[in-house]
Amino acid sequence: MRRLFLAVGATLVVAAALLTWWHLAFAWLLVPLVVLFGVGLRDMLQREHSILRNFPLAGHLRFLFEAISPEIQQYFIERHTDGVPISRNHRALVYQRAKDLDPTHPFGTELDLYDKGYEGLRHSMYPVQALEQEPRVTIGAGRCTQPYEASMLNISAMSYGALSGRAIEALSHGARAGGFYLNTGEGSLTEHHLVGECDVVWQIGTGYFGCRDDQGRFDRDAFVERARRPEVKMIEIKLSQGAKPGHGGVLPAIKNTEEIARVRLVEPHRTVLSPPGHSAFQGPRGLLEFVASLRELSGGKPVGFKLCIGREDEFRALCEAMVETDLLPDFITVDGAEGGTGAAPLEFTDSVGMPMRPALQLVHRTLQEFDLRERLVLIASGKLLTAASLVRALALGADVCNSARAFMLSLGCIQALRCDKNTCPTGVATQDPELVKGLSVADKRLRVERFHRNTVRATLDLIAACGVSDPAQVTTDIFLDAESWADLGNPRPG
Repeated sequence: MRRLFLAVGATLVVAAALLTWWHLAFAWLLVPLVVLFGVGLRDMLQREHSILRNFPLAGHLRFLFEAISPEIQQYFIERHTDGVPISRNHRALVYQRAKDLDPTHPFGTELDLYDKGYEGLRHSMYPVQALEQEPRVTIGAGRCTQPYEASMLNISAMSYGALSGRAIEALSHGARAGGFYLNTGEGSLTEHHLVGECDVVWQIGTGYFGCRDDQGRFDRDAFVERARRPEVKMIEIKLSQGAKPGHGGVLPAIKNTEEIARVRLVEPHRTVLSPPGHSAFQGPRGLLEFVASLRELSGGKPVGFKLCIGREDEFRALCEAMVETDLLPDFITVDGAEGGTGAAPLEFTDSVGMPMRPALQLVHRTLQEFDLRERLVLIASGKLLTAASLVRALALGADVCNSARAFMLSLGCIQALRCDKNTCPTGVATQDPELVKGLSVADKRLRVERFHRNTVRATLDLIAACGVSDPAQVTTDIFLDAESWADLGNPRPG
């Protein structure tokens, strides 16, 4: 290939030079040929890429197709039901609900109803009337002087830094209009979260952003300053998240602007790594004492923690500590390993943590075993986009549901898979001002509120079709998998 390039390239350059010498009108041929020949020679002489050394010029096509492969996959190859992490059908459903469009689907299901992974809802022959208003869930009753009434669907943790300021502002305005909360993510409480005057859950991560001293340790005074703001309704301690349990958060230097650094109390333009674990406490008892301390420092607001389940024995030890000390969180957020808007090492994304369904069941069952379930609220987080996924979470024990990627899609996210590159084309997950200015807060705030309203409405309609009016009454027998469907159709022996 290299010899062929040299032979053909040299011949073309010489031919173009002779034509130019014969008549200047052919001079335009010489310039691009010389440039291409020079690029090819550079490819042959460089030592970084073997493909370019062996296939000068032609090797660049490989890098071109690799760069646009996600777009090729999404626009030309994937079917409606197999796009990952979120299928085309589910993305379209979020867009339709966010725009108040008709979300109906033509010509029957595209799913294989006999696939082992299929789950169906057991509807009732006697459906009930769906509730007109969604019921609110009280968090912090009995322990807090400022308990909170939560919606069944809220915006999960997404930091300013991971998301653009305009994206956060649109979420804030939408949450205020829809009457649900916005979780700040571990990147701290910012002006962008507060601009819409919505209900805010301030998440405290291992980096203690917004409430840290110069050494990165928890700062009580800085915490009190923000936690007692009227917009902050609850405090969430992040132990781990589904995208990368056991691994600290990462803010790339390219996203660490002057403003973000000021809010997080870190140095700008440097990659910020959160520690994998907390330094303010150790062990189950230390965690519960920290929860009680933050409840007092915040002025009596609900305090809980978020975790992705790894080892069952550790969660059991935590429940034992709750019983022994009578120190309980007001809520526990269970994040599934399938969750995560943030960038993470592939091994952590693919191989660490328990998926939401078994994790939620484990936490719900273990709390019941220790007679703790009725004393706190359970929040589910992890790839919740549709009404069916919300009903499933409620059936598995959740009282409240959080979603991140669904609300990103409502903002206009197209699943470009560039969240960690600062090149998000929709202005949602980037700090590039040229890309961010394309996101209209005035338009997207409406879409956020519509998606929430229409999804909650669809959830209430679904459970009513199953003969239940109150979401708190939904239990696991509402679902059947494909094998169970088949068993029901088999004749009974005898």
